[in-house]
Amino acid sequence: MNRRNFLNQAKLLTITTLSSSIAAPILMADVKIITPNDSIGQTLNDEHSDIFLPGEYQKALKSLRYKLKMVQRHVGYGNFNILSFDDMLFIGRNYSKIGKFTKLELEFIESIFYYDPRVHGFYGDRITYSLTDKIYKKALYKVPRTGHYLYKGKTLEAYNHMKKDIGDSIILTSGVRSVVKQLKLFVDKLYSKKANLSLTSRSIAPPAFTYHAIGDFDIGKKGFGYANFTSRFALTDEFREMKKLKYIDMRYTVNNKDGVRYEPWHIKII
Repeated sequence: MNRRNFLNQAKLLTITTLSSSIAAPILMADVKIITPNDSIGQTLNDEHSDIFLPGEYQKALKSLRYKLKMVQRHVGYGNFNILSFDDMLFIGRNYSKIGKFTKLELEFIESIFYYDPRVHGFYGDRITYSLTDKIYKKALYKVPRTGHYLYKGKTLEAYNHMKKDIGDSIILTSGVRSVVKQLKLFVDKLYSKKANLSLTSRSIAPPAFTYHAIGDFDIGKKGFGYANFTSRFALTDEFREMKKLKYIDMRYTVNNKDGVRYEPWHIKII
């Protein structure tokens, strides 16, 4: 498969704004760049700042989301967390209930992986440079009763120390994520945000930009449910205890440089 460098091909980075009556392509140079100095309130209330997925890729969004869901169902939740791009393609080709990924779906995947998300206000670092990068199980430990993996070494040691220092009331809610796993999370969020790239990237990093690929993980409070992924987690005793620990930090603080929402549950290893 031809791996195009979307960072250098502006014609494949066509973007539409909410103010456009017709989805017309524009170049990156014509897009208003949301800077870290812009407040979230201004960004949300300024409709001209919201950047949307090009119309042609919106057609692929729904079908791709369905196929990723079916692939996850086929391999299982835990295995899907570390599934490679090439394995995803193989599964699609060989299982009729899923089906081969189309040319348009693959172009969309490549574009959302290789593009520069600064065009819509995401300023995080690129973590993964190849769509076909693999995560090897021998480097991982599967945390019992979570469905998630952690990298052996410093990451796993930090998690075990947290369990000892805070107690069994904390639980691993997300660990290692492959490109495919992050792609699914991003596509699901993009679909729920009606193809709004600006809103989506404030909630979740694009596929090539997640620190979950190199060691970050998410922690929650047992029995707290979805609230573990909201600012309410910062009100828990577990979070207050986490703040005292010297061997971890919070990746996405309030008004962080990456342009991502506040995530008190997202752990950065020091």
